[in-house]
Amino acid sequence: MTAYEQAKGRLLARPMAWLITGVAGFIGSNLAESLLRLNQRVIGLDNFATGKRINLEQVRDAVQRKQWAQFTFIEGDICELGACRHACDGVDYALHQAALGSVPHSIEDPIHTHESNVSGFLNMLVAARDCRVKRFVYAASCATYGDQPAMAQVEERIGSPLSPYAVSKYVNELYANVFARCYALETIGLRYFNVFGPRQDPEGAYAAVIPKWISAMIRNEIVFVNGDGETSRDFCYIENVTQANILAATTSRPSAVNEIYNVGLNTRTSLNQLLLLLYEALKPFYAHLQCFKPAYRSFRPGDVRDSQADIGKATRLLGYEPGYTVETGLNAALEWYRQNL
Repeated sequence: MTAYEQAKGRLLARPMAWLITGVAGFIGSNLAESLLRLNQRVIGLDNFATGKRINLEQVRDAVQRKQWAQFTFIEGDICELGACRHACDGVDYALHQAALGSVPHSIEDPIHTHESNVSGFLNMLVAARDCRVKRFVYAASCATYGDQPAMAQVEERIGSPLSPYAVSKYVNELYANVFARCYALETIGLRYFNVFGPRQDPEGAYAAVIPKWISAMIRNEIVFVNGDGETSRDFCYIENVTQANILAATTSRPSAVNEIYNVGLNTRTSLNQLLLLLYEALKPFYAHLQCFKPAYRSFRPGDVRDSQADIGKATRLLGYEPGYTVETGLNAALEWYRQNL
């Protein structure tokens, strides 16, 4: 039995109270669905700046009625300390996902990014401390590695940030470390690597590449590739991220707490390889893809060339074992993509 299966078994035997910030977003709504399926009590906080009500409606439709009854939604902003304290009241574990997650947006509007990702994060730390939350697990980012030249990123070695977004996520890690030292607040940061899956928004200039490309392919629109297509990423299916959050929140190993972990697959997929995977998965359903041809354009400012997660630390200390590859993750999500994009 894996560490994840053991953790889920313990939760089913003893339900806890969980706060998920950004619960109406892509990652937050998937976390909520998984925890509700485990019969947990879930409190969700969101201001709908980027989250969508339809995501919560899909969670409601995906779980049992008695499980949905264990969900409490609070419409509020992490930039308001009172809302954060209200959301943290009576919570065992906080999973902080709320953030403005776009590198290009942070370059265009660094102040807005700082307010949400730094000031909002600090509000949540203060609220979790004051409400005596048992553990605070937060979404860090692989963007923190910046220009670090190693092919596989290791948690202890980072470079210079390449965007205001990257700076904001690094500051999160510094603040979490200080709160652990000064206030004994247990924290764990999870550096996500290019997460994808159901409920990921394909719209807008800053949409993630997988839903954006799938949407364009389905609608017979132009698929734009930034650069030569050899830029590579460690694409990680959402269920792997859910596993990491639950393991981080519930681990009883003292040496695993107050640490940072990569969450990915320890593999790299180039944009050209990703295009081929998506093309092969979608062409049986859409005849127009027989004539598919992408359009290449300039590299995007602030992007790193290659990104790959060394997951050895998460495997060793948390028991993290990714259950989905890029291919199996795309296959698992394909029906949702086809129905919703």
